[in-house]
Formats: sequence, C-alpha cells, structure tokens
Amino acid sequence: MNAHTTPPRAGLYRTHPELILNLGSCLAVLAIVAIVTFLLLRERMNVEQTATRSARNIVKLIETDIIRNVELYDLSLQSLIWAVQHPELLGIPPHMRQQVLFNQAFSSPVRGDILWLDRDGNVVADSASTTPRSANFADTPIFQEHKRNPDLGMVISPPFKARLGDLDWCISFSRRIEDADGDFAGVAGGALRLSHFNDVFRRLDVGHDSSINLMNTDGQLLARHATGPSANTVDRTGSSFSTRINFQRLLAEGSGSFSAPSGHDGRPRLYTFARVAELPLVLVVTQSEDEVYSAWKRTAILVSAATGVLCIGILWLSLMLGRELRRRHSAERSLAELAATDSLTGLPNRRQLDQVLRREWARAQRTQRPIAVLMIDVDHFRGFNERHGHHGGDEALRRVANAIGCSLLRPTDLAARYGGEEFVAVLPDTDLHGAMLLAERIRLSVQTLPPYGDDEKAVSVSVGVGVHVPGSALSLGELMAGADEALYRAKRNGRNRVEGPKPATT
Repeated sequence: MNAHTTPPRAGLYRTHPELILNLGSCLAVLAIVAIVTFLLLRERMNVEQTATRSARNIVKLIETDIIRNVELYDLSLQSLIWAVQHPELLGIPPHMRQQVLFNQAFSSPVRGDILWLDRDGNVVADSASTTPRSANFADTPIFQEHKRNPDLGMVISPPFKARLGDLDWCISFSRRIEDADGDFAGVAGGALRLSHFNDVFRRLDVGHDSSINLMNTDGQLLARHATGPSANTVDRTGSSFSTRINFQRLLAEGSGSFSAPSGHDGRPRLYTFARVAELPLVLVVTQSEDEVYSAWKRTAILVSAATGVLCIGILWLSLMLGRELRRRHSAERSLAELAATDSLTGLPNRRQLDQVLRREWARAQRTQRPIAVLMIDVDHFRGFNERHGHHGGDEALRRVANAIGCSLLRPTDLAARYGGEEFVAVLPDTDLHGAMLLAERIRLSVQTLPPYGDDEKAVSVSVGVGVHVPGSALSLGELMAGADEALYRAKRNGRNRVEGPKPATT
C-alpha cells in the first residue's frame, strides 16, 4: 500500500496526545518538586536565622554582664589607686580605711578579692580582711609587666588558680600604681571567680547538646556551660583552643555566625560569637545542628513523602491516561483506515480515490505539471466468477490488486478499487509516455500471475490511459472520461492490452 492509503498527517497533539500528556505531567512533577524544595530550603533558612537570633541575644546578654563586671572592677581599682595616692587617708582607723580603700558593696566572696600590692609585690591591703593576708606576687608575669611598662592600663590576666583563700579558677583585673614622681609604686588587682560566669550561663537555655563558652583572645577557655552529650565532668578551664580552625575563624571575623564541624567531636554545629567590647574576651555559643534542625527535618520528611506520593500518583495517572489515549488513537486510526480502505483488496476505496484525485488535480493545475489516470478492468471476470464462484473471484481480485500496487513504485502514486472488478491508478507528475510504460508494467504483472486452481486461462487486465498536460482545456471529468473511453477501446481491440488517449484531430 502506498502513502496515499493513510489519512493525512495531523499535528503533534492529534497524532501523539500521550506524548504531550506525559511531557506535561513530567513538567508538572518537576514544578511541584522545585516549589516544595524551594519552600523547604527557605524554611530551613528561617530556622537557622531564628536559632542564630536567639544565640545572639544570649551573647548580648552575657556581654552586658561581663562589661558591667569589668567596669565595676575598674572603678574599684581606680578608687583604690586614688586612695593610695593620698597618704593622709591611710592614717585613719583600720575599719574606716577598709571602707575607703575597698568598695564593700562590690567586694564579695561571690566575685573575688581586691588586693593592694607594694612595689615589692607584698600584700599591703586586702578587701577580704582588715589585716592583710601575707603573700607576695612579685614573681607573677602581670606584676612584672606593670613594673616594666607604665602604659599598660588595665590588664586582664589568663585564668589561674588563686593563691589566697579558697578561690577556684579566676581571672584578674589589675592597674599600675605610681607615686608622686610617676615611678612604679605597686599594683592594684582584683580577682574574679570564673564560677560567676558558669552560674550566669546555667540560667540561660541554649537548647539540648549546646554550650556557652567564654574565652580570651589567646584561645584559653575561661568558662563553659554545656548540655546533653556536650556536657562532661572534666574541668576544661584553662585549656587552649588557639590552634583549632574554628577559633581562628571566629577570632578573625570578630562577630557573626557560621556552620562547621566541631573540633571536639566532628559533629556539625552552628557557631554564634562576638568579641566583648574592646576587651580580650570572646563569647561563643555553639548549637547542635541536629537539635536546631530536628523539627524542620521531621517536617521535611513528612512533606517530601507526601510530595513523592503525589508525584508518583500524577505520573501513574498520566501513564494510565496515556495508555488509554494510545488505545483510542489506535482505534481512531484503524477506523480511519477502514473508512478509506477497500475491505476485499486492501487498496484505498472509492471515497479515498475521490479525495486524492481532487487534491492531485488541484496541485497539477497549480504547479502546471502533467497528471495521468489509468482505468484498469479485469478481463472476462464474469466468466471467471461462473467457473470458480464468488470465492475464486474474490481471490482473483486480491491477486490483481496486489500486482497493481506492487507495480507503483513512487509514494505519490495511488492505486484504488473503483468498483466491482475495476481499478484506478492516479499518477501525479506523469506524462503520456510514463503512463503508458507503467500501464504496460501493470498488464504484464497481472498476466504473469499463476493460474487460479486448475484454470488454464490466466487472469488478464485491460488498461485505458488518460493524461492531462499543462495548457490543455481538459477538465477532471473529461480526464476520467478519456481514460474510461481508452479502456473500452482496449476491450474492443481484444483485451489484455493498453490503450492511450485518442490523438487530437485537426
């Protein structure tokens, strides 16, 4: 069967609706996945921002407490220095001198002791007692620095174990004392218990598996409070973290937040940090990312599962609908082919012939190209039917139709059943010579068919050729009539032959 036996090609949607459906479904699924992913990522960012904001508030609160304590210590030290530099105040009774030298409202065992050291490092006055305790601090690095450098100002020491009393880990605040001539006259120093910060940290809720840390800029840990697996009974006060990458990063940035694996256990953590004013102190709040994102992860899993089910459902329904569309499209094509095909011979029927003939005739008129029509009739078909019955006649028609179809080599040529034992071949862009050659090929192809059954006579056909050439006044009806007239001449002239149109008379 040639190209004209199938319906004209339609658009992509009409020929492949399941392809459009599947493509649309995939795009819809991709859009849903993209939107859900965007919303989940945005929610994750919101969770991180909320956790960071909460940690920053804690850092600000602790920073305020530290600055207030440092200011109070500095004020007490400067008051002590002022009193030391006025010798007339030192001659008053001891209990009154204690009030002048030390602010008793500030000095308390909760924070620590304030001491006046002379130029030799001996304790001259002690906030803890009117009778100063005996001790010498001349060998301490801080004392030696003050003695050497008059421009240090207030110095905050590294953490140390106190020499006097039952003080635990402390840091000291100290200032140089000078005499009237500006020479070194001693040191005013105050110790602050680091347990004070631990008490402050415990009252703040930073969440499970998190910690609050106070460090100096040298990387030494001053105070720490941790919860969950981060908490342990080992006192790490005084430990150095200066070589850890995370500490180097927060020291370089000054303040802010970032996510990184912990240098202690390698677990991902959210670090929020800030430098305490101009002091050599750094506050760090670490939060476990597992804890920060735990609620978000549960939501993400639930939403992802629901989205996955929805997308799978959409794709499954699309596949089912696509399968039904394919079935429907196949059925429609089959019906269209049946409507355009002769059921006996498999060639296009009279309806399809008329459509193609009109279309090719219009194209020939538009392009000014020739067109030929072959009228083909089976010879002595009535006698053949009488000898072999209708079944034999039908088989003969099928063989003839196949021979005619195989003789047409171009996809633009059309062979159709015209009615009964008669066939028509439409040959676009074919002149008389080409049409006669093709007609003779069809005749010979049918003649060489093997006899049916025990019939000694082979089936043959007579062919009439009609041709329209550009410039002639021939109509489509006249073209068909000319081919039909040539067929009857072939019949009259002995059958099993080809006759062309009559020569034009002058």
